[in-house]
Amino acid sequence: MTGKLNGSCFYNLSYFYIDCAVNTWRSSCGTMPERLTEMLMDTWTPLIILWITVLPSIFMAPMNQSQVLPSGSSTGLKRLTEEQRVLNRSKRGWVWNQMFVLEEFSGPEPILVGRLHTDLDPGSSKIKYILSGDGAGTIFVINDKTGDIHAMKRLDREEKAEYTLTAQAVDRDTNKPLEPPSEFIIKVQDINDNAPEFVDGPYHATVPEMSVVGTFVTKVTATDADDPVYGNSAKLVYSILEGQPYFSIEPHTAIIKTALPNMDREAKEEYFVVIQAKDMGGHMGGLSGTTTVTITLTDVNDNPPKFAQSMYHFSVMEDVALGEPIGRVKANDLDIGENAKSSYDIIEGDGMDIFEITTDAQTQDGIIRVRKPLDFETKKSYTLKVEAANIHIDPRFISGGPFKDTATVKIVVEDADEPPVFSSPTYLLEVHENAAINSVIGQVTAHDPDVSSSPIRFSIDRHTDLERQFNINAEDGKITLATPLDRETNMWHNITIVATETRNHSQVSRVPVAIKVLDVNDNAPEFASEHEAFLCENGKPGQVIQIVSAVDKDDPKNGHYFLYSLLPEMVNNPNFTIKKNEDNTLSILAKHSGFSRQKQEVYLLPIIISDSGNPPMSSTSTLTIRVCGCSSDGIVQSCNVEAYVLPIGLSMGALIAILACIILLLVIVVLFVTLRRHKNEPLIIKDDEDVRENIIRYDDEGGGEEDTEAFDIATLQNPDGINGFLPRKDIKPDLQFMPRQGLAPVPNGVDVDEFINVRLHEADNDPTAPPYDSIQIYGYEGRGSAAGSLSSLESSASDSDQNFDYLSEWGPRFKRLGELYSVGESDKET
Repeated sequence: MTGKLNGSCFYNLSYFYIDCAVNTWRSSCGTMPERLTEMLMDTWTPLIILWITVLPSIFMAPMNQSQVLPSGSSTGLKRLTEEQRVLNRSKRGWVWNQMFVLEEFSGPEPILVGRLHTDLDPGSSKIKYILSGDGAGTIFVINDKTGDIHAMKRLDREEKAEYTLTAQAVDRDTNKPLEPPSEFIIKVQDINDNAPEFVDGPYHATVPEMSVVGTFVTKVTATDADDPVYGNSAKLVYSILEGQPYFSIEPHTAIIKTALPNMDREAKEEYFVVIQAKDMGGHMGGLSGTTTVTITLTDVNDNPPKFAQSMYHFSVMEDVALGEPIGRVKANDLDIGENAKSSYDIIEGDGMDIFEITTDAQTQDGIIRVRKPLDFETKKSYTLKVEAANIHIDPRFISGGPFKDTATVKIVVEDADEPPVFSSPTYLLEVHENAAINSVIGQVTAHDPDVSSSPIRFSIDRHTDLERQFNINAEDGKITLATPLDRETNMWHNITIVATETRNHSQVSRVPVAIKVLDVNDNAPEFASEHEAFLCENGKPGQVIQIVSAVDKDDPKNGHYFLYSLLPEMVNNPNFTIKKNEDNTLSILAKHSGFSRQKQEVYLLPIIISDSGNPPMSSTSTLTIRVCGCSSDGIVQSCNVEAYVLPIGLSMGALIAILACIILLLVIVVLFVTLRRHKNEPLIIKDDEDVRENIIRYDDEGGGEEDTEAFDIATLQNPDGINGFLPRKDIKPDLQFMPRQGLAPVPNGVDVDEFINVRLHEADNDPTAPPYDSIQIYGYEGRGSAAGSLSSLESSASDSDQNFDYLSEWGPRFKRLGELYSVGESDKET
């Protein structure tokens, strides 16, 4: 299958497109717009020239087997010999595998893209052309008779640049392929229909101020959707529309650079630059796009600090606290950030050691502070010279001058009412512990530093002297002793002395006073502890029984040295002697052996202990020496005489433990028996003649004095009474029970315990009985009582006076009761 070449129209070359496109527009739309004609001519003129130049050589070139078929059948090529193919010339078809169509072309008629034709078509309309592939039937339609291919829609190269289709010639009647399918490409020819775009715009860039010409600032990039290969539609050229003469741009690389030297940030910090990108190589008719670039000048340290004024004046009270700020100075710097930071120093003046200056990190102020105390009476004013210097200096601008400035500061000290000042910040006084009362220990002094010089009064802060051991003279500050001292009790006394101005009591000063109590030899030495020595019966003569030591509460300067001796009457005792050791201790030695517990169990040895003080002090301490039984190696086993009768091998501790266990068991047995007896005792114990005050408590309350229906109290008072039924008056029983007649009269020898139990049993089974376990208290006192009944129930109801003198005759147990009644009678008479 080949494209048909007829000298008048060449379908698959650009000339065809130009000629056909222009003629089609003119035939359908009239005159073509001048702009479109110019665009088509600019685009296709090179192709026409290329066609004119190349066409003769194309016709003269040998055919390529894969692209050219003879005008006869597709099988004719197989019958040709190599010699014929080289030496014989024949009419050949045209090589084509590409077609072109102009993008964005639209008109009233579909645009003709090209024509397919086979040499097998004799023109009898028996051949049918079929088109398949990308866009076949929708975008591209083929005339099945003529082979003309038309574009039915407006094409956009930026959406799809080429379409691959397959053409085939078949027999119209049988639909049998006349030739194999042939694939070809329709390329969409680009036109300049897209303007450049800055995708990343707008831009922001920075460049240091004072930069030299040509300093790189930033680079911008524009994109063009047109074909970058064909023509100049995507060839961009950059230029500056706004921002000159400060900046320039490279036309092809779009690199923005500085165009002016020494641009000052302090004069202008921000620049607004407009960049244009134009296609078609920047020629007339090209499309363009713009973007903005905001360029900010960054700061460099090109400005020194400068004080706002050359002289500063400050005033300060003389009693200002150390470290307190008294004023601020400020050196302004036109730079910003790190380049504006300055440090302040005092470089000259008469108060360099009195004041200091520091930098405020937030405000960059110089803060002047007091370094040492001020005194108006000593110096009333100071003059300082302060300097402010940049911390970070740029070497490129150091030639511009020193990046520092100076100013003078004058400080005036004002007088203030100051508190008294002691002659010393602390005082240390010493006094002997035997000092007399009201003796002077020491003296403190203070004065008013003000010009007026107010008198001073002294006092002791009693919070530091709670026991009031010291006094002070308010006028001269002499400290005296108020109570006796004891070094052994308290060696140090720390008090605070207060000095107050008499003219202004608010001006107060305090000073600590430490009083050390000095030692005197007023304590006698004594044993360090209560010693008890043990002497073995089988001990040897000269054996050391005990080593004792002494202590002395005093504290001599040269240390303690003790002297030991026996009482004069004990010097020649036959049993013991003493020996002084080098370490200031004493050894007790036995003079003989054969000590016996049975003969004498304990020995008392008085020892005199003396110190080396002036005057010397001494005391007598008694050492107790106990004779004990010891083992063969000298270990004490027993020190009691009874140890001789104890079984061998049983210690005293074990015997004590056994005895304690036996006593504990006996106590448990006695308690157990006692509890058993109390458990088996009757509620009321009856004696033959007298049973008194046996009260049974049920832990519940009865009905009170008004509840007289629970039991017949007279029955207890008179056991010979007959049981009778007394109905309840406070409740109405559901069942009426007959009076109980089963019990015979109680004989004279009745057992009250048994009687009460019977009554309780009847009450439990009687619904008319008192509710629940109502407590009843019985006051039965037996028969034949010499005193008679003490119950209030039998008391006379009359108001006649009674004589209670007989109570005093009943013995000491009723003495208190008789006194109460006798007092009552006397009161009544009164």
